Amino acid sequence: MTSRITASPQHPGRQDGITLGLRQNLAQFILLVAVNALVGGALGQERTVLPLLAEKVFHLDLHTSALTYILAFGLAKAATNYFAGTLSDRYGRRPVLVAGWLIALPVPLLLIFGPSWGWIVAANVVLGISQGLTWSTTVMMKMDLVGPERRGLAMGLNEAAGYLGVAGTALATGYIASAYGLRPGPFLLGAAFIAVGLGLSVLTIRETHHHANAEAAVHVPVHAGSHAGLSNRDVFTLTSFRDKSLSSVSQAGMVNNLNDGLAWGLFPVLFAAGGLSIERIGILAAVYPAVWGAGQLITGALSDRIGRKPLIAGGMLVQAAALAMVAFGNDFGIWLAAVVLLGAGTAMVYPTLLAAIGDVAHPAWRARSVGIYRLWRDGGFAVGAVLSGCVADAYGIPAAVAVVAALTAASGIVVAVRMRTTDHAVFRGERGERVPPDGI
Repeated sequence: MTSRITASPQHPGRQDGITLGLRQNLAQFILLVAVNALVGGALGQERTVLPLLAEKVFHLDLHTSALTYILAFGLAKAATNYFAGTLSDRYGRRPVLVAGWLIALPVPLLLIFGPSWGWIVAANVVLGISQGLTWSTTVMMKMDLVGPERRGLAMGLNEAAGYLGVAGTALATGYIASAYGLRPGPFLLGAAFIAVGLGLSVLTIRETHHHANAEAAVHVPVHAGSHAGLSNRDVFTLTSFRDKSLSSVSQAGMVNNLNDGLAWGLFPVLFAAGGLSIERIGILAAVYPAVWGAGQLITGALSDRIGRKPLIAGGMLVQAAALAMVAFGNDFGIWLAAVVLLGAGTAMVYPTLLAAIGDVAHPAWRARSVGIYRLWRDGGFAVGAVLSGCVADAYGIPAAVAVVAALTAASGIVVAVRMRTTDHAVFRGERGERVPPDGI
């Protein structure tokens, strides 16, 4: 743990040799972007192939059974997200990042050689733990480096890298599977990503916790409750329920990943039932996260200018419209337009949610608050797997998609009604004072 760092009045962004800012920490920031692209690639190895593996290799007839791997992944990742924040505050960000990559090493082997569906579920428990550590830590490290002024842009770049990694790998594995079969080829790509990610994290990434301490020394609370001395229980209740902004963000994140879990687990099956080839399924599986990933290059920075709330509420409603198109569509053209729209709506929401957490949470407990938000968000995978699987088994996949579309629209309305303006990460005046917006 570093000692308390005092601010320099001549240089508000610099404390005792530590400088906050994207430009000032560009080299490390770029390396972290590359690492998170590999984190996304490790996840993307499953997006096209696993739903088809469940149906064609393990002959799982019930959607509820087939989606158990998403349930396992969501529960493991959600729980690990919670602990990732606490562990990174206690031991530092970099050790947690490296541990996440080490845990991922057996995942491709389990997916390649697993003789039963239980092995695939076990692989996703391990992958969920790994993703909870690696993705959470890259988020925290970028927040540490850039400080408050460009937080939306930083989160946009982080999430864009991750989900472009997901998209590229989903597309590549679709073509590999069509040419060489569902196993082992697609998962060898994931193995390569894990090896490179581990090497970069060990050899090039530096600790950033001291940057968070530097920001804490000059932090201006967004409201009276945002002080430094909060227990883990206080941070949990504040993030989950008590604070209108933090809790609105948490529920929106959960619903967002609820519909992403649906897209991950059931879209390929729906598209296959509609007569699409594996190559076309791979295209649809890739276009959604590709638009999501690339769009965040715009929406993250846009949220720094126009605010977090409009993008979050609007993005949830756009996602709801896209899901309705999927539910009622019946050919490649309609589904392609729908996944483009779904990716755009998700791009509006995803980096903005993280930036909103960073706006409100004090740097002293921000990592814990991010972890709790991600607990709720990735818990959406588990909720989505159970809900969509049960509805799909009872009424069909289109009905499951329609139900999730309605929930997504309701979530956007909750944000519009309940969430306060949180985007105070602006610097005004000649001396760089940080000014909270009106209404906080």
